[in-house]
Amino acid sequence: MTSPDKSRHVEVKDGDQTVAAAEVTAVEHAGGTVRTSLHPSSGPTPPGSRASLVDAVMDLPEVQASWRLEATVPLGDAESLKRLRERTEDTVARPAGSTALVDADIPPRTREGTSQDPGGEAPGS
Repeated sequence: MTSPDKSRHVEVKDGDQTVAAAEVTAVEHAGGTVRTSLHPSSGPTPPGSRASLVDAVMDLPEVQASWRLEATVPLGDAESLKRLRERTEDTVARPAGSTALVDADIPPRTREGTSQDPGGEAPGS
């Protein structure tokens, strides 16, 4: 059986070095659900790089067109979890081994707007 799911690889770089990456899969048979697995690089990363990865994922057209997000984040990655909470609604995170599983609703966005926060304020600006 072939899967109609569409996957995309997203990276955040610092110069030539990848500091964070994600796999994003739009699950066509799951009623508007998108799944992502966030992978920060090991070792120190520049401040904001994990939040930038979440932003890159959340700004993908297939994510914006979805209703639900299911994410896997390394346990203890507070920066990614915080940004996911800022960019989603009804966010629930629970530990699962060395990761946190995040289930959330993706808020509707205006296609022309790039607001980072449903309240209209872009955190960190």
